[in-house]
Amino acid sequence: MKNAYIKFILAAVIFGTNGIIASQLPLSSYEIVLTRTVLGGLFLLLLATARHEWGSLHHVTRASLGWLVLSGLFLAGNWLFLYEAYQQIGVSLATLMCYCGPILIMILSYFVFHEPFTIPKVSAMVIVTIGIVCINGADVQAHGLSWGLVCGFLSALCFALLIIAMKKVSGIGGILSPACQLLVAAVVVSAVTLSMPSAPVSLNMSHIACIICLGVVNTGLGYYLYFSGVQRLSAQSVSICGYLEPFTALALSALILRENLTSLQWLGAACILGGVALSELWHPGKKG
Repeated sequence: MKNAYIKFILAAVIFGTNGIIASQLPLSSYEIVLTRTVLGGLFLLLLATARHEWGSLHHVTRASLGWLVLSGLFLAGNWLFLYEAYQQIGVSLATLMCYCGPILIMILSYFVFHEPFTIPKVSAMVIVTIGIVCINGADVQAHGLSWGLVCGFLSALCFALLIIAMKKVSGIGGILSPACQLLVAAVVVSAVTLSMPSAPVSLNMSHIACIICLGVVNTGLGYYLYFSGVQRLSAQSVSICGYLEPFTALALSALILRENLTSLQWLGAACILGGVALSELWHPGKKG
């Protein structure tokens, strides 16, 4: 279980840098997601082949394969809406809007996995929700319900459904499963990208380096770590610990992209971290 937490938290921190890297690319949100899913999927596919994991497919049920395909569809939706929100409302706000998803995960996990609402989990979610309101409330009040905010919420919905679907997948090799999910997502994103108008762009070596990093490290490696952690952790732990991603995005967007953050927004970030710590460290009735 400790390794699962380490893998998941490391993946969340890696994902927190996605918006920073994507902001350096002169590509549309659809093109960025397409290159990310293709490169990440192919990278994991090569690793799965090297580890001889293809044999595990012979023992997979149709239901598990169905959930695998669904998870790829939800992954595509999550990233398409998220990267569109990046371009519409900025990295920090878009990432934090997406992380309304854990609230939905907590509710869905009660009905799907019968995970009880515990005092630490509910208390943590309340604190984290207060943090989200502190960070996003002023922007929503100032600008109203924009397309960027809608994209952020739709990304959150797809994220919640993605976690539920991922936890339903079983019997597939540790690397092969996320590889297949990424390739399913790549097919969906390809169809969307080809239907959208696009203009030719010029890429320099810096852009190419960012694309490779985003595809291989942030997607291939990061998604493998993420998937490995999700399968062993409860859905509620995933929903809480996942807030380390928007905190990372928030901090880096302030330091690197110079996105202005108010004192209230930093208070919100502190609530997010506090909620994560409360959820995972508070165990009522547990003796040392």
